[in-house]
Amino acid sequence: MKAHQTTIKQSVSCKGIGLHSGVDAELTLRPAPAGHGVVFRRVDVDDADALVPAHFALVASAAYGTTLRNAAGVEVRTVEHLMAALAAAGVDNVLVEIDGIEIPIMDGSSAAFVALIEAAGLQSQAATRHYVRVLRPVEVVDGDKVARLLPHDGFQIDCDIVFEAAAIARPRVAFGARGEAFKAEVARARTFTQAKDIEALRAHGLALGGSLDNAVVVDGGDVLNPEGLRFADECVRHKALDVLGDLALAGMPLLGRFEGVKMGHAMNNKVLRALFADPSAYDIVPAGTGRGEVVKLPIAAAPM
Repeated sequence: MKAHQTTIKQSVSCKGIGLHSGVDAELTLRPAPAGHGVVFRRVDVDDADALVPAHFALVASAAYGTTLRNAAGVEVRTVEHLMAALAAAGVDNVLVEIDGIEIPIMDGSSAAFVALIEAAGLQSQAATRHYVRVLRPVEVVDGDKVARLLPHDGFQIDCDIVFEAAAIARPRVAFGARGEAFKAEVARARTFTQAKDIEALRAHGLALGGSLDNAVVVDGGDVLNPEGLRFADECVRHKALDVLGDLALAGMPLLGRFEGVKMGHAMNNKVLRALFADPSAYDIVPAGTGRGEVVKLPIAAAPM
């Protein structure tokens, strides 16, 4: 458990296309003070409406990506890959400026964001870091989809996915997904889709910026990307990446184990909401303590 909150040392930027919008955007990470959290700022809208906190209660859509929307209706889309990289690096406080509606997809993974954070460097802050600790199992079920959070000494993700395409099959992966383990085992895993679904996605205004440069596309047993897969089980590793990014919307790092079957962004958000809806299911502890004192979660209500 890191004892102190962390921000980045200097501002860094990148540019890229939005996976679903197909619109180019520039993203800048800026240092932020202790207690700030991760907050998005849309520099292309009026200052009064520009701030969108990274908070689970502000998830307005979870269809093929996680979209945040503030009280003024201002959105930031596809936040999960950046959130995963920030969580894995242990960045608590950062201002994320963006001049468009969607976070750049880059190569479809978190690798570019990991590199961006490393280029910025990390700065420890005086404030104590707090953790959300899962005290008892919390589960949400939707048909054959399951997402649950369990007590665990540390943090772990266990994912099981089911797709008809033989190139994806039904792999499962479990690991501790922060720090160097994330960089080595998960960060480079790209988002993916089945070739047969692309036309329908685009008909609904999705995947307009998608290509073989930023997504794995499978057709039955074939991988259409010329370079093939980065991992034999790249698809399930990417699902774990998404889980980490979605759970980072808790506002504090979790101490617990996530288990999911056929889960996606919606289920990831639902299990967070279920956790925080039950005060007996969690407590908040400062780094370096034992059980600690149960305290009220300061982010339980959506920011205005």
